[in-house]
Amino acid sequence: MTERRNAMFAIPDDPESSTYRFILVAAKRARQLQNGSRPFLPTTSKKPTVTAMEEVRRGLVNYEDPNRDGDPEEAIETES
Repeated sequence: MTERRNAMFAIPDDPESSTYRFILVAAKRARQLQNGSRPFLPTTSKKPTVTAMEEVRRGLVNYEDPNRDGDPEEAIETES
């Protein structure tokens, strides 16, 4: 049941179907669009968040998960 509800807010190649990861990737893509990047899809929406969410939903946005391959402890920055 959660997979069905979560399907609208999931990245296609994300094995965990994390809504949180979807939101982070879409937010970063929306910021890129606000700063002048060209959209990957033709769109009639003037809202970069709508465009970004659709691009992420279709798997057009590449992202890197620092915790997937590496040690989660390495992803945490420490103050020196």
